[in-house]
Amino acid sequence: MKHITILATTGSNLGSIDNPRRAFLTVNESLKDKGKSPLFKVQIAGTTKEIKLNNGIYTIHPDAEIKNIKKTDLVIIPAFEGDIKKGVEQNTDLIPWIIQQYKKGAEIASLCVGAFLLASTGLLEGKSCSTHWRAANEFKKMFPGVNLVTDKIITDEYGIYTSGGAFSSANLILYIIEKYAGREEAIQCSKTFQVDLDRHSQSPFIIFEGQKDHNDIHIKKAQEFIENNIQEKISVDQLASMLSIGRRNLERRFKKATSNSLVEYMQRVKVEAAKMRFERSTDNVNEVMYNVGYNDPKAFRTTFKRFTGLSPVGYRNKYNRELAEV
Repeated sequence: MKHITILATTGSNLGSIDNPRRAFLTVNESLKDKGKSPLFKVQIAGTTKEIKLNNGIYTIHPDAEIKNIKKTDLVIIPAFEGDIKKGVEQNTDLIPWIIQQYKKGAEIASLCVGAFLLASTGLLEGKSCSTHWRAANEFKKMFPGVNLVTDKIITDEYGIYTSGGAFSSANLILYIIEKYAGREEAIQCSKTFQVDLDRHSQSPFIIFEGQKDHNDIHIKKAQEFIENNIQEKISVDQLASMLSIGRRNLERRFKKATSNSLVEYMQRVKVEAAKMRFERSTDNVNEVMYNVGYNDPKAFRTTFKRFTGLSPVGYRNKYNRELAEV
């Protein structure tokens, strides 16, 4: 029997605690209906006997205190509600226990921005990790030694799992269920909770908002110029000349301030503008392509799919309101 320990962290989200619990118990019920023994022992655990969740809206009484759990097979770290840094600070007491359990052979899984607490243990250093795309810039600043892959819904390395944001966490739980209980039980569970089992990317849901939470005035000017001239083909040399900064210095400062290279930033701005037009207008693919400064259909299609996981036509058909209603 697999011992599943779902942590009740201070300030965490109730859904990211209860939903995994229900999923593992549903597998137990399914196995029981087939005349088989339950596979999972599921416990909610915390540092105290009473924990406030969702910024104090809910109170939970864990099944156990972590000090009484000597060994488990899987530790699940839920997502925080509200301020992420505060959430990590409120739960630092959990870090030594999480590390200890991993060293004893337990696997660790973080849901959504629970990745911040997991990364605070140091266990993610040099490994890949996913989290909610809205928290990506903050994560990169706090944990530069972790390979953040926000396009992925699930990462799985050396017994450590992470998931993308919000309801994408359900896909990680199904992934773990398939690993522990088999494909048949994972499919049954996905049908019960109506979750698409084989969704692998959160790229179609990412909204690129730029990264202006920095104090480099010259880089902000470069960002504004790029965003106000979407139809233009802007070169790095052009920006460097405009700002009177050497090319290499500009590229270094831009990457440090925005976590994107200049070329990648320009591509992402154009793709975001294209997404908005696909969603809100009746323009065809070529019209949108020219509008955001591309002349090569293949280059546009390749770049668009790299950042969204969908072709331009696929994205338009999926998100355009008028087409969706047909």
